[in-house]
Amino acid sequence: MIKNLIRKVIPGLAISLIRTRQRRYLLAMMIALSGVPISSVTWADWRATNQNMIHKGVQAVLMCNGLFTSHRSLTQVFDQELAYLAPPRFEPPLGHAGAGPYSINHQLKSVTIGTNAPATSVSAVFSEGFGCIVLPPGTLPTIKVKNNLPLHPMADKPLEASHRPWPEGDLVTPSIPDAVDRDALARAANWSFQRPSAEQVTISLLVVYKGQIILEQYAEGFDQTTRTRTWSTAKSIAVTLLGMLVDAGELALDSPLAIDWLPEIAAPELDPRNKISLRHVLNMSSGLDPVDSLGQEYISGSGLAYWAGDSTVEGARRRGLVRQPGGYWDYENYDTLLAVYAIRKLLGSDESYWSFPRQRLLDPLGMASTLLSVDRFGDFVLSSQVYTNARDLARFGLLYLNSGVWSGQRLISEAWIEFVRTPAPAATNRDGRYGGHWWLVPTSRTDVPKDAYATAGNRGQYVIVVPSKDLVIVRRGLDYGRQGFDQWDLLREVLKAFL
Repeated sequence: MIKNLIRKVIPGLAISLIRTRQRRYLLAMMIALSGVPISSVTWADWRATNQNMIHKGVQAVLMCNGLFTSHRSLTQVFDQELAYLAPPRFEPPLGHAGAGPYSINHQLKSVTIGTNAPATSVSAVFSEGFGCIVLPPGTLPTIKVKNNLPLHPMADKPLEASHRPWPEGDLVTPSIPDAVDRDALARAANWSFQRPSAEQVTISLLVVYKGQIILEQYAEGFDQTTRTRTWSTAKSIAVTLLGMLVDAGELALDSPLAIDWLPEIAAPELDPRNKISLRHVLNMSSGLDPVDSLGQEYISGSGLAYWAGDSTVEGARRRGLVRQPGGYWDYENYDTLLAVYAIRKLLGSDESYWSFPRQRLLDPLGMASTLLSVDRFGDFVLSSQVYTNARDLARFGLLYLNSGVWSGQRLISEAWIEFVRTPAPAATNRDGRYGGHWWLVPTSRTDVPKDAYATAGNRGQYVIVVPSKDLVIVRRGLDYGRQGFDQWDLLREVLKAFL
């Protein structure tokens, strides 16, 4: 009787219900005992549906921002931005620069991927002041849809930087001091651009010494105005905004995050997640259920928010506590998004929240080309989705090099800079490589100054700050595949010009 029951039930079991290795083993044993041919069992893998949806969304977002935020040609977008979608991580991009199952609406500034299957298509729409916002699958862009997307309250007040001298503006007089070895500096640039791997694509390199640009070089098709995605370098921008609020006494580093955790249940004051502090999430040590670090970033979790129209904060607030906060280092996009959600909770209104980065950071620094994107619910995607250029990132690095002071005004405290440069205390922060949303020189490296620290984003986005050398280095890339460009190796090469 049991055997007959197994024979009837097993073929319909969904693999999505098999959550552990032990259960999968048990299922395999049950199938073997039942005598049912393995080929007749239906394996319903939910991941394939998610991956297909996210794959379309990645292409929609990269194409939309490539065209309408970066102002690049469709051929350039397919040849460079979309090279990232190479196997085995993804199938090749859908179509090519000539045609494919996609549509581009230049009037709406939108891109839809998967027009051959409208119910599962994914679209991204450009919103002035924010960049491209991804819509939920099956939602086709229209004027009505676009009008319902978040609109930046300062979108009609663009910052003009071209007429002001560097670093507040873009009037630059390049010069190399006598103390710098010009040939060695040129060799460092060649080292960056002429990579041994075709998967490492440097698009810009900028070196600032004692506040002045001494090297600025771009790949063909890029210049000082070209905005590209920062990926996780955005996290260092996020921690700067958070530091401003901590310095003002509006947030506290070691107080519990004011998060309304999900799901909503009785006695929320008893939720163990209430122990999680701002320090914990900025040290990537929240103790919450890991998602991205387990290779799920293009299957579930924050990937659904980045690329498939989900909320950036709903999933972050649903993760359960699996470790003691502060005890385990685990790199998670959702930890950043929880911290950013605390900003929104604090500032209240949409207008205050959306204006805050420009008013407090971007405009004072003259970062006129920088866009901080939001999801369709209006939450900043400050774990990844920022578009900017090399000069704006150099300004950002100079703020830190100058100990938080810009044009005589203190924007962030030295205490906050010390926090971001201090290794996260969790034992799993191997080699002391991670601080507070900035990356640190590994303790095992002896060929670069120990006081250096850097932002780091996927595809090779780096801002390296070296206080002891009065130096800021910005490298932008469109790396793909295995990648492997190392920011500390770059610093080593640049420093050869200063020996």
